[in-house]
Amino acid sequence: MEAVRSLIDSYELIVNDIIINISIYSDENEPVPIYGISITNISETTRIILEKIREEFVSQEMKTFGDEGTFESSNIQNQFKKSILILLRKYFPTANQKTMDMLINYILQQNIGLGNIDVLLKDKNLEEIVINNANEPIWVYHRKYGWLKTNIVVPNESRIRYYSTIIGRDIGKEITTLSPLMDAHLKTGDRVNATLSPISSKGNTITIRKFAVKPWTITDFIKEQTLTYDAAALIWMAVQNELSIIITGGTASGKTSMLNVVANFFPPNQRILSLEDTRELILPSALHWVPLETRLPNPEGKGGIAMLDLIVNSLRMRPDRIIVGEIRRRKEAEVLFEAMHTGHSVYGTLHANNVRETINRLTQPPIELPKQILSALSLIVVQHINRRDGKRRTLQIGEIMNDGDAKPIMQLNVVKDTLEKINEPTTIFETLNLYTGLSKEDIEKDINEKAEILKWLVQNNINDIDKIGMIMAKYYSKKPFKHTV
Repeated sequence: MEAVRSLIDSYELIVNDIIINISIYSDENEPVPIYGISITNISETTRIILEKIREEFVSQEMKTFGDEGTFESSNIQNQFKKSILILLRKYFPTANQKTMDMLINYILQQNIGLGNIDVLLKDKNLEEIVINNANEPIWVYHRKYGWLKTNIVVPNESRIRYYSTIIGRDIGKEITTLSPLMDAHLKTGDRVNATLSPISSKGNTITIRKFAVKPWTITDFIKEQTLTYDAAALIWMAVQNELSIIITGGTASGKTSMLNVVANFFPPNQRILSLEDTRELILPSALHWVPLETRLPNPEGKGGIAMLDLIVNSLRMRPDRIIVGEIRRRKEAEVLFEAMHTGHSVYGTLHANNVRETINRLTQPPIELPKQILSALSLIVVQHINRRDGKRRTLQIGEIMNDGDAKPIMQLNVVKDTLEKINEPTTIFETLNLYTGLSKEDIEKDINEKAEILKWLVQNNINDIDKIGMIMAKYYSKKPFKHTV
């Protein structure tokens, strides 16, 4: 009896003139939904002929070209195209040039490119692409639907290894039996990790975390119910008044996305430096922004630039605000908190699951900061992902008290799925009153005004980061900017 399928979503991609239909559906025999790809402008008959052409080419020319691992050279690829074109004209004598180009692109993609992984890389809805081995389908993490099993299977373990090799060679890295682990970044910014068997005992693996071409904005976060208007307005108020914020959460909880959203509120008349291991942040073009990246040492152990190097150097570049991709080590944290105490606004991420755990992470090994210096930090924003349904939410927003302890201000009501105020802010209001003269009523009025502007952004669906940057620039130019430090 045929399995019952139920269509969840469908859309089209165009990759090198090849039209790809994406269908996401549930199957009663599968524990998770399926992400299916099918090529709509190449018929099944044509695909069979293309496979025959490929086999004929391999049998005739492989001795000349060598094995799969030698196809990276542009000269060899050009020869490959010429030979394939001869065979295509033999089987498709009446095809026009556009069709010929499309068929060549298909054969090249399937044989000397990354195959159907190239298709997955073009889907902006995907955050992660995972190959576990050649015996099971590729998995993907979809922005809307979470983990999905695809209908794509890599034919054998050597092909997975080949994909790892060409990814590595493209940026000057190698993966071999002696060095079976590889971290790399594609030119598109996507982060790649690869492992070889027997280190990964079920087979060779590739994990690709895709670079977000369109960054998350405050509008997206509110529409996705990640954040409420009141919470977003509170964060905006803190950013405007140069209060330092650390964003915490577990893996894939949306820490970097929230960091990008926080940067939506930066004014254009300040110098912003971002320090990352891998470029993930995308800030509005209206901002005075200088992005810096760490660098791994070469095989001889030379030329490496660590996060601490960037942090120390950034303080010599006259920054008004410093963004740190992730705080991991004691020395990094010490320099950053010293920067807060000397008048810089700092924004960064840290692995911790709630407000209380954030304080523990900062005050216990390996970071182990003295608790009394934590008061330089104003807000902790905790991100959370529900592994069952893939929803990302802000779990808590907390303020740092004068003694270095944290007090939650807002917290997610899991049953109602909304962020609720559970305590009145005190330290933040005292700080703002000290440096701006604003009363508690003035601050609350300002937060309400900001919430109304955010509602207008959402109602008008303004989620382009540069448009939001220009709106913020106009807001700051018409409203006096309040300095707290």
